[in-house]
Amino acid sequence: MQVLFVDTNHPILLEGLKHLGCKCDEDYKSSKAEIESKIHKYDGLIIRSRFSIDKTFLEKASQLKFIGRVGAGLENIDIDFAREKDITLLAAPEGNRNAVGEHALGMILALFNKLKKADNEIRKGIWLREDNRGIELEGKTIGLIGYGNMGKAFAKKLQGFDCDVLCYDIKPNVGDKNARQVDLEELFLKTEVLSLHTPQTELTTGMITTSFLEKCKNNIYLINTARGSAVVTKDLVKAIRSGKVLGACLDVLEYEKTSFENFFSNESTLPEDFQYLISSDKVLLSPHVAGWTVESKIKLAETILHKVAAMLDQHNSIK
Repeated sequence: MQVLFVDTNHPILLEGLKHLGCKCDEDYKSSKAEIESKIHKYDGLIIRSRFSIDKTFLEKASQLKFIGRVGAGLENIDIDFAREKDITLLAAPEGNRNAVGEHALGMILALFNKLKKADNEIRKGIWLREDNRGIELEGKTIGLIGYGNMGKAFAKKLQGFDCDVLCYDIKPNVGDKNARQVDLEELFLKTEVLSLHTPQTELTTGMITTSFLEKCKNNIYLINTARGSAVVTKDLVKAIRSGKVLGACLDVLEYEKTSFENFFSNESTLPEDFQYLISSDKVLLSPHVAGWTVESKIKLAETILHKVAAMLDQHNSIK
């Protein structure tokens, strides 16, 4: 089986596939068009987020049997057409779920305790204790939208804070000992901190709007470590200005390119709403790194390797 790597990953994956008998080629610099011109030679493709895998690309991939995306989601792949072509799609949400859970927890604790503001002030010789009085996470009601790998990892972290954790998911019966599954009505009624853990789909794109936020009974804090497209930035800014959103932790932003590797698509100047976010002490930002740890790099590669191995075992057993 010939496998093409178009994104760098932890060497565990490359060496592991070779050990399984795969012939692996690496091409981290050629353009998408150049990759497209030779993809017909390969049985497998390993990618992170370098470019999208669309119908045109897949039509050229006449031998392709699997795509391994070394990341949590598959939104940069035309999933329906890939499945029509019987291409197995492998992602690795298990590999960075712990990292995402820790990052979400770290962000909300930093925001609650005004750590960024206090640090910046002290570096300027400003010592304000009362102005930097924080609030505690303990006992808060946390509402999670999406209760898969990432949501479950965050809920597990929250258990030490004696929080009431609620989860909403389109799939039934996903709640567990760490989070009670509820309908949206109860989520809107009780949530004090809202955290997003959804993939990018038609249902989740543009999900957090003014009308959505106004359904929340409480003024809330928002955490987004999922996809930037889930939050309409202008509506979030409006809600922060009005006090409906008391603060926001954003690891992802609406302005990101689909590759996630760069920021603005075609912007020569910063959007006005983004300028508000970067100037506000009520907002904490990070550059799409919630799942981007030293450990998760290893775990992501190991997860894809194990899934490829299982796929090959199944294929061999059928033969």
